Amino acid sequence: MIAESARRIRENALDMGELQGQGYIAQALGVADVLAVMYSDQLRFRPEDPEWEDRDRFLLSIGHYAIALYAALAEAGVIDADELQTYAADDSRLPMSAMASYTPGVEISGGSLGHGLGVAVGMALGLRHRGNPARVYNLLSDGELDEGSTWEAALAASHHGLDSLIAIVDVNALQADGPTVDVLRTEPIQAKWESFGWNAVRVDGNDVDALVAALDGLREHRGSPSVLICDTRVGRGVPFLETREKAHFMRVEPHEWQLARDHLQEAGA
Repeated sequence: MIAESARRIRENALDMGELQGQGYIAQALGVADVLAVMYSDQLRFRPEDPEWEDRDRFLLSIGHYAIALYAALAEAGVIDADELQTYAADDSRLPMSAMASYTPGVEISGGSLGHGLGVAVGMALGLRHRGNPARVYNLLSDGELDEGSTWEAALAASHHGLDSLIAIVDVNALQADGPTVDVLRTEPIQAKWESFGWNAVRVDGNDVDALVAALDGLREHRGSPSVLICDTRVGRGVPFLETREKAHFMRVEPHEWQLARDHLQEAGA
């Protein structure tokens, strides 16, 4: 079940976070359902061959979400689950911010926001030129909508009619400097993407069934790129983290890690 996969992704993220005592835990818990749907139901890939030429490309534009991606890659069998215990350690293949040169299954290096969609556009154009039908997915954050480069890439994708490209926006309404609405208001997000020529759909990003239905529909769309706008809740599945202030980079007390796991188990989240 996809929901079970999402729960294991959350548990793996908590295990990694405990190694450091802090990190981007809230985002990982919030986006776990999206990643579970992608790796369990949507992406075409070969776990034993991450460089398979005909694979769908999944680009993590938001490099600091790496803890969530590593958990998903372990769940998908791309990396060994035991390797998660090396997270953010010296000489680990799992740095705190995702690096394509280090980690199997990581397509681009993250860091400064606003670059992922431009890279995704270039990949989609290159695949089209080579006659490769693989799809390109780019996971970005609502905070990246503050970046002008994101909208330049959106214009280019629409101009070239890149219907093999699907952007996924994690709208958790939180940025490093505070609530998104206070930093730079981005709503109405769906209308803005549509005005740039994109096929746009908005769903509850913590509803697995809604995510599957929406992504199934977007795969069938032709003539323009598509974007799935996912409203997620930071800290999803752990009530005392869902309501914690300053959740962008979160410190979790030593005794709280097991409490968080207990909540996930009880809720089946």
